[in-house]
Amino acid sequence: MFRRLALFIAIVAMATLPARAAIDTSAEHALLMDANTGQVLWQKDGLTPMPPASMSKLMTIELLFQRLKDGRIKLTDTFPVSVRAWRTGGSKMFVREGSRVPVEDLIRGIIIQSGNDACVVVAEALGGTVEGFIKMMNKRAKELGLDQSTFVNPDGLPDPPGQLMSALDLAKLARHIINNYPQYYHYFSEKEFVWNNIHQPNRDLVLGQLPGADGLKTGHTDAAGYGITISAKRGPQRFILVLNGLRYPQYHNDYFPNIRRAEEAGRVMDVAFREFRSYLVAKAGHVVGQAPILEGVEESVPVTVRQPFNVTMQVDSHSKMKLLLRYYPSLKAPVAAGQKVGLLTVAAPDFPPLSVPVYAAQPVEQVGFISGLWRAARRKFWSK
Repeated sequence: MFRRLALFIAIVAMATLPARAAIDTSAEHALLMDANTGQVLWQKDGLTPMPPASMSKLMTIELLFQRLKDGRIKLTDTFPVSVRAWRTGGSKMFVREGSRVPVEDLIRGIIIQSGNDACVVVAEALGGTVEGFIKMMNKRAKELGLDQSTFVNPDGLPDPPGQLMSALDLAKLARHIINNYPQYYHYFSEKEFVWNNIHQPNRDLVLGQLPGADGLKTGHTDAAGYGITISAKRGPQRFILVLNGLRYPQYHNDYFPNIRRAEEAGRVMDVAFREFRSYLVAKAGHVVGQAPILEGVEESVPVTVRQPFNVTMQVDSHSKMKLLLRYYPSLKAPVAAGQKVGLLTVAAPDFPPLSVPVYAAQPVEQVGFISGLWRAARRKFWSK
């Protein structure tokens, strides 16, 4: 059993560390994910915690969306603006001290205007205090499996220091938001927002430039460099891309670096859609093999996968794709229908092994005593 578990863990671990791909970038940290399966297709130092800057606002938005979805708050509810929120520096929504702001406007203020002040308003409303909300952020990160994330504020500002996320965690969080809050995801694709008579465009300049792009968030601090988490959908295929640590020291204002960041993200995403395809390996319920059974009325049992097994890989890798079935050793009857009996693994050049469990398609009862003796004798004499 230990060997089986170790094998499974090793295969899953390898699946998060893809081999070479036809992608390169000047970003210090980067990761490409298949949004449909969660497959990591390519990464460059994507598992290292890094300052995420305003991309960490995705966690603030997630907690807000969660409470909207379960009914604890409504889009029309209003949150009060404290002195602390009003004084928060950096990018701002420009909320007014003493006013109350509707939740829907705060969502737009965080996503489109990257308002640090709006983040503090949300943090104080949901957590009682900013400090209470930070505890909620870290607790939620653990629930979502964001293992390389640590939050010290709701907005991503560099003071206090210590806010960290990996590119993998940002991609996981983006995928979670896309899949679990489709009714609110449209806010990420809005290109502008006016609040307090101040017009601000969305800092995500990929929107409208890259076919299929519909979100999510940009970020920038001196420590983080320029970063972006984007998603794009073309046909049934959706990819999530995280870039961070883009450096443009030759520019001295926000306009040109934002353009360069958008150009780099769009270029990498175009390569991804051109080079990667999704392939069906096995249909749900389709028999993929026969697992040998000891002491059963049948000597083997047909095995299937429960869900359609799709893999996304480079087109050049697909022609050399191989399938490997590994059954649990010494599998004995009785075997129940639906019992896990092994793993189906896909391997290909420049592609990390990826596995799914296989299950018995039908029950196999244990052989009776007499039948067992007869089978043992038959094997003994027929094998000579």
